[in-house]
Amino acid sequence: MIVTIIPAAGRSKRMVSPTSKQFMVLDNMPVLAHTLKAFEQSKKVDQVIVVGNAKDLGYCRNHLFKKYDFKKVTHLIQGGRRRQDSVFKGLQALPPDTEYVVIHDGARPLVTPELIDKAIAEVKRSSAVVVGIPLKDTIKVATQDQVVEYTLDRPRLWAIQTPQVFKTEILVRAHRQARADKFWGTDDASLVERMGNPVKVIMGSEENVKITTPIDMVTARAILMGRRG
Repeated sequence: MIVTIIPAAGRSKRMVSPTSKQFMVLDNMPVLAHTLKAFEQSKKVDQVIVVGNAKDLGYCRNHLFKKYDFKKVTHLIQGGRRRQDSVFKGLQALPPDTEYVVIHDGARPLVTPELIDKAIAEVKRSSAVVVGIPLKDTIKVATQDQVVEYTLDRPRLWAIQTPQVFKTEILVRAHRQARADKFWGTDDASLVERMGNPVKVIMGSEENVKITTPIDMVTARAILMGRRG
């Protein structure tokens, strides 16, 4: 079985909006509905677990899920203080026969079923897979006084996205070890990396944007317009 965990408990501090980013309207649908639609259409995902804020669970259950009839959503659970805590709660809700687990941000609504299925196909060869795009900009490391220390080797740098896909036992073990060590990573792959497990990166999509600031909504609307031709 292949199960997706979608952390959707973000508090949208950088959106400057009273509405959580995952519920802002994008092309007549909430952002989270776009995300769930892609996983509903995936040929390889069997179930979806959504992890949200306590205050949003009722809206998700009584409005969002019923309106759009997402048949693959089997669990809606309350998240934790950090994204990593929310994913861990999702892992605890996995069915016992879950062989692979997909982690995808609820606020990354333009992911396609094709990209999801490509990452899942690769994990069966690699055990841990992330999608990303090569960086175009030059990246420099600076001091706290904003003085450049050195420049990173751009051809080796990738901007990592989600979905990220793992063999279940690998990700569960990595999360448990991180909690024991009080280590907080910026993504799930970083927890797996610190365990010494190789993580394969495959090509993602520039359209697979994450909604974080108001300009991201403008970009997402433009991408959807382009997809409609």
